[in-house]
Amino acid sequence: MGPLQGIKVIEMAGIGPGPFAGMMLADMGAEVISVERKKDATGRRQPDCSRRGKQSIALNLKTEEGIAVLLKLIEKADVLFEGFRPGVMERLGIGPAVCLERNPKLVFGRMTGWGQTGPLSKAAGHDINYIALTGALHAMGRPDENPVPPLNLVGDYGGGAMFLVTGILAALLEAERSGKGQVVDAAMTDGSAVLMAMFNSLHAMGMWSPKRGVNLLDSGAHFYDTYETKDKKYISIGSIEPQFYALLLEKADLDHKLFGSHLDSTQWPEQKEALAKVFLAKTRDEWCALMEGTDVCFAPVLDFIEAQQHPHNVARQTYIDVDGMVQPAPAPRFSRTVSEVRYGARAAGEDTEEVLKGWLGGDGVDLTNF
Repeated sequence: MGPLQGIKVIEMAGIGPGPFAGMMLADMGAEVISVERKKDATGRRQPDCSRRGKQSIALNLKTEEGIAVLLKLIEKADVLFEGFRPGVMERLGIGPAVCLERNPKLVFGRMTGWGQTGPLSKAAGHDINYIALTGALHAMGRPDENPVPPLNLVGDYGGGAMFLVTGILAALLEAERSGKGQVVDAAMTDGSAVLMAMFNSLHAMGMWSPKRGVNLLDSGAHFYDTYETKDKKYISIGSIEPQFYALLLEKADLDHKLFGSHLDSTQWPEQKEALAKVFLAKTRDEWCALMEGTDVCFAPVLDFIEAQQHPHNVARQTYIDVDGMVQPAPAPRFSRTVSEVRYGARAAGEDTEEVLKGWLGGDGVDLTNF
């Protein structure tokens, strides 16, 4: 049941990318318990897929008893991760030094926007601010228009949660060899900067301009963009390579004189305007009938509800139903230790007694006093 079966993880409950990282680890078989505030233990379950596959306990971490119970759990854990501002865990008395003294092999994951150090480390922020600082946000959007936030996928999830999970897994592997744990400092600014590595490289090669919307992959090129169709829907094309571009010309019946030179960026604005008119002549479904499944590098632009029903996603079971809620299936896929969702979202504190008895047994814990 997942390649992380047997790994015990403590997630300090938070919002967004922290629970998502815990979901990833739980999907891959880790036993993840989410430590939530006692006042949030209302008994109500929320339809939140980032809570799936985990158990939830509620502790009052403003009391000595609550901290004592958490430290006992930490002694049994392989990983603890948190997403608080720098210094919060230390003020609670459960910072890295204390936890690693209790459990020298513990991997202590920390995820923040700005990082544990630096002049901005104590400031508030959100995804949009973190990716603004690394050049990622500036690169997204049309020329002469405001930068467009890519939801909160690049900072929170790509630069934050995914890098936290990667760091945790690397530290777990190293701890198996050394017997020593360590702190993983996952900053969304660091992660989103790394995600921009390709564009730093292209700029060094003279192939990428800091100007927005004039480059190969940022809507500058006519053959790598989205286009409106006759029925007010959209399609996407990414015909970069010559053979794929030639097929685009064939399938869309384009004028070779106008569209023949596809890498001459001086012609892109005129070619884009002409191509937009071509795609407006047919509906999205009509373009799908002509191009989908070919080497044009084509796909319809689906909303997230339509995506659940697309034949490719249905065939691969990309979406699953958990407790009546359709949600993305675990990824990536493993051939032998298959990931799975063991159960849906639990209410805050729903599993407190079961977890404490299971992890600590009769280890002197008074279940009524924490």
